[in-house]
Amino acid sequence: MTHQEELHTIARSIIDSNRYMTLATADETGLPWVSPVWYAPAQYREFFWVSRPQARHSRNLATRPQLAIVIFDSHHPGGWHAVYMSAVAEEVVGVDVDEGIEIFSRRSEAQELRAWTREDVRSPARHRLYRATASEHFVLDPQDQRLPVSLE
Repeated sequence: MTHQEELHTIARSIIDSNRYMTLATADETGLPWVSPVWYAPAQYREFFWVSRPQARHSRNLATRPQLAIVIFDSHHPGGWHAVYMSAVAEEVVGVDVDEGIEIFSRRSEAQELRAWTREDVRSPARHRLYRATASEHFVLDPQDQRLPVSLE
């Protein structure tokens, strides 16, 4: 197995085996904010979650859609057990809601949580569906160096 294949396997395993990712957002002045959210991945490039539009991270993304994401497996010591991403996020609207909520609900049910529907994420419901599209993925090596990994 090549080094890049090893990194690919590690990153995919971390994304597949964890439930929460941390969103690092910033408001219009650049003030940072971090929030853990339960997520559903699609092809290791898109990540869906539901949040209230009034939540601080949701308001931040409405004005500044760029964010960083980390998925960290706290059961294992060391940086090899985290995936870092650069991404752009948006509220999912229109026809994209059906596909996105299906991905989100499928993972929710697979983890013995409730099913989600389009009505659960449209006004006047409390939550909205969000999607982050990652442009870069990284893992850390044992020397704490960030290594790019391709998950395409």
